[in-house]
Amino acid sequence: MKYWTIVAPLFALMGVAPSLAADLSEPLQRVKAIKKDGQGHAEAIVAMRVLEKAEAVDLPVLLSAMDDANPLALNWLRGAFEAVASKPGAILPQDALMKFFEDESHLPQARRLAYDTLKTLDSGLEERVIPTLLNDPSAELRRDAVAYTMQQAEKLAAAGQKELALEKYGAALTGAVDEDQLKELAEVLKGFDQKVNLVEHYGFVTTWRVIGPFDNKDKKGFDVVNPPEKVIAFDQEYEGMADTDGKPFQTKWVALTSEDEMGVFDINKLFAKHKGATAYLASEFEAAAAQSVEFRFGTSNAWKLWVNGELLFSREEYHRGMFLDQYSVRGQLKPGKNTILMKVLQNEQEESWAQDWSIQFRVCDYSGRAVKPARPVAGQ
Repeated sequence: MKYWTIVAPLFALMGVAPSLAADLSEPLQRVKAIKKDGQGHAEAIVAMRVLEKAEAVDLPVLLSAMDDANPLALNWLRGAFEAVASKPGAILPQDALMKFFEDESHLPQARRLAYDTLKTLDSGLEERVIPTLLNDPSAELRRDAVAYTMQQAEKLAAAGQKELALEKYGAALTGAVDEDQLKELAEVLKGFDQKVNLVEHYGFVTTWRVIGPFDNKDKKGFDVVNPPEKVIAFDQEYEGMADTDGKPFQTKWVALTSEDEMGVFDINKLFAKHKGATAYLASEFEAAAAQSVEFRFGTSNAWKLWVNGELLFSREEYHRGMFLDQYSVRGQLKPGKNTILMKVLQNEQEESWAQDWSIQFRVCDYSGRAVKPARPVAGQ
């Protein structure tokens, strides 16, 4: 009885053309309410039948609904959009779709869906639009723009127009954030006697103050609150984990800079491959204004991240590999100095593949473009 009470209004709508109904807000909310545990699934199925009966003029409404949809609901809404857009004889609202696509405040995936639909209506769209997307907030669209611009550069280089080719490669570089494209551009630009500074381009944090080792024997250190978690005082020394003779290490903050071309900071170099140990890394980031950012980093170790004293996220997992932008944590920068603190823990595994104790860290916007500090960190 409860199920019928919930979905009966939707069944009433199912036989009514969307243009005659008040709006699509109710079925859209039903779909957006679906949860990963299956909650709302039955209601969403009924709601989808309503949405799939929508008219082509309603396509921008379906796209707009994606802006605040969870990942599962996003897939359902995409299905509804494609069902409506592919109806035989459907007259797609080209101007409205273009207006949606050009509004960069919309969800990147929804804008991409609008763009792909528009391409079916206008064969010259890619040539006109893609070159203008090198600074688009959508990483996916920007990747296409980088690839397109690199292709144009290759054609110019093959035609012997070296200066124009170099100009195009430089333009492609401004939009590139994906590792494969950046490495390809760096290699190509070597042939033009141009060096790409990947640390600067990605915005890697390479200068840290480091303190440790603190104890993580038997992986008991993850939830232990060591002094750096209480207060960051760079002039203080503390007792750390015990050495092989049972005598505690006297730990103090040490300022170090990574020289790695991809900004990887090797903690092992400081702590001589201590096992079952905890290290803290702190850096100060000067922001010109308040802004929302992503802290993206990679490490094969367990970790916790604090920004301005607030614990943003943590993960107690060891040795599952390390790669660029492995983790992405959203947070806020305040104007002026921001303090970033990482707790990075090494376990006691002896296998060769379990010896890595390092981190690669950067600050960027939601699309992956580097957010540069207003003033460089000392030593960078």
